Amino acid sequence: MLALVALTLATTSPDYRDQANWLCRPDREDACTQELTTTVIAANGTRTVEKFVRAKNPKFDCFYVYPTISLDQTPNSDMIAGPEERSVVKFQAERFASQCRVFAPIYRQVTLTALRQLMSGQAPAIDRDLAYVDVKAAWDDYLAHDNHGRGVVLIGHSQGSLILTQLVGREIDGKPVADRLISAMLIGSSVPVPIGKDVGGVFQSTPLCRSAQQTGCVVTYASFRADSPPPPDTRFGKGDRPGVEAGCTNPAALGGGKAVTAPYLAAAGTILGGGDAPRWTADTAPVTTPFVRPPGLLSAQCVNANGFNYFAVTVNADPADPRADQIGGDVKIGDVVLKQWGLHLIDMNLAQGDLVALAASQAKAWRARHAH
Repeated sequence: MLALVALTLATTSPDYRDQANWLCRPDREDACTQELTTTVIAANGTRTVEKFVRAKNPKFDCFYVYPTISLDQTPNSDMIAGPEERSVVKFQAERFASQCRVFAPIYRQVTLTALRQLMSGQAPAIDRDLAYVDVKAAWDDYLAHDNHGRGVVLIGHSQGSLILTQLVGREIDGKPVADRLISAMLIGSSVPVPIGKDVGGVFQSTPLCRSAQQTGCVVTYASFRADSPPPPDTRFGKGDRPGVEAGCTNPAALGGGKAVTAPYLAAAGTILGGGDAPRWTADTAPVTTPFVRPPGLLSAQCVNANGFNYFAVTVNADPADPRADQIGGDVKIGDVVLKQWGLHLIDMNLAQGDLVALAASQAKAWRARHAH
């Protein structure tokens, strides 16, 4: 009987016609209608407030799968979204609503509880196939009932990125539906490609993106501080077998090289929860908006070195000006930084403005090619 129950759970997906099984859908109040007002802090310390404006008639769609975040105490989460699922949408996906309709399914992911158990040497009974089956069911439902031939950007981070990588490989790459793919933003995981190549590895016909007008391609990176590169025991920024490497594309400079990014950083805390607010300016005045944008503070480039291909982030600190000289975002246990995780918690935020602008640019190019 127990085996039958387990099989049923593994093969029965949620009903995504039920609106309760989505975190975000267009034209309703949900996790994608939270407050995103941002304090812009210039290099001289001057502050201005940037209001977030949602697109009134977006011309394309975004399909988002969130990272490992559930605090459910079981190895796989249930279908009831907690505050942590709602919070990560605010951090990572909602800002895309300035350009697209955002669809974000709830799914029975491998939980943060299980991940912590794995990191401590335990062996929780996780079911990765369960998470994939749910996301595929949501994707199929979206295609059948909501897409109507529109272009779509896939967006995922960490576990969400891994699941979308499977989805592209199994259901999109080389198939007719690939014609609707504007791009796949697979952030915070490794997308394998043959060394020095843009296509192959995990996808046979879906290449890495190398320009803002290219469509049907992949944007991917895993971020580390430039002065703290990937250590040998990291799981990020490397290939999964000989002859391949992790793809890396800089959304601020897809053609290559170092570029200033457009970050949207949490005024306090991370996707894992609250934390002390950084001292954003020397006068220690509090920031009262949820997000901070510090123009010119961060630069990044893809660096290929020592067997790793990763997004190297530099803080352009100036001790002489009143603005912060450092940012948070490290994974820590107590005061100990886990360097093998890099800046995983803020992968998306480090270049979120660039990712949103890139989605809009690629969508425009996609529409031009489909004008007939």
